[in-house]
Amino acid sequence: MEQTQQHAAPDDTDRSRTVRWQDPRVGAERARGTAGLELLRAIAAGEVPPPPVMAVLPFEAVEAEAGRVVFALDPAEFHYNPLGTVHGGVLATVLDSAAGCAVHSTLPAGTGYTSLDLSVRFVRAVTADSGRLRCEGSVLSRGRRTAVAEARLTDARDRLVAHATSTCLLLPTAPAA
Repeated sequence: MEQTQQHAAPDDTDRSRTVRWQDPRVGAERARGTAGLELLRAIAAGEVPPPPVMAVLPFEAVEAEAGRVVFALDPAEFHYNPLGTVHGGVLATVLDSAAGCAVHSTLPAGTGYTSLDLSVRFVRAVTADSGRLRCEGSVLSRGRRTAVAEARLTDARDRLVAHATSTCLLLPTAPAA
């Protein structure tokens, strides 16, 4: 599927962006019968299509190990809010994804998760000049029904730009069809 966006810039030069993604059902079906860490590594290796949100923003999976994931985002003009900085919702989405996927990396096949809450703190403004952002998510605690994770987002100079904590509900997934 392809989505194209065009916006008029203040200097009257048009900007456009084309977003492409693959059928999200492919990854969802694979997720049902695959341990979380195995699925995340397959996405990072390009063996399983990433979820569409990773194409829309875009951000990428860099590392995955049990209880820890790393994502990367190159901030761009199309992420900007009216004040000329990256919209907090973009940063929150990457933080939420990293925290949730850190939890997912600890789950066996047949177990999924959903976020119960997300608490985000923005520390400094982000622009395209901030350079490549690195977001590391890690599990703080995991029980049978819930897990708590944190995520830290740093800029190219390794300065903290935002951090978050999240509680996730662990639940059984539907069997693969």
